[in-house]
Amino acid sequence: MSLVINTLRTSTITEELSDAEVQILSSLFEVKNYKTGEQITKPGDKGHDNLFILAHGEIEVKILNGAEIASIHVLKPGDLAGIITFVGGAASHISATLVAMGDTQVLSLERARFETLINSHPLIMYRVMRGVVRNVHGIVRRMNMQAVEMSNYIFGSQGRY
Repeated sequence: MSLVINTLRTSTITEELSDAEVQILSSLFEVKNYKTGEQITKPGDKGHDNLFILAHGEIEVKILNGAEIASIHVLKPGDLAGIITFVGGAASHISATLVAMGDTQVLSLERARFETLINSHPLIMYRVMRGVVRNVHGIVRRMNMQAVEMSNYIFGSQGRY
């Protein structure tokens, strides 16, 4: 099996797709290779409306926090990035820079290429977008749990000193 198909099978976006549908979707992706420290995307990138799926390696997600750059998360194979602009959000809403950690392979899907499925394979589009929503829901749940843990740590420890 190809890198693209293997990676797609590990992603939430293909959970509802048959093997034949994954094959159709896989033809729309481009494999991109990055070396350690290379930026995959950053705030202000114009014309970037790609969905990225990490195939191999790790990607560090960094944000500008005041005058410092802070690492907020590390993406693992199968993780998605670029969701905001892929679903039509403005590039001005992007605050993260994606940086390759070591040799990294990423699947890249341009929104315009994905939209070619509107007339020919609308059910694939629908199922992929459901997968994107599931992925975002998982991110929000994880962030909410981390916020609760942080709150419990901060406010739960006040009486101990």
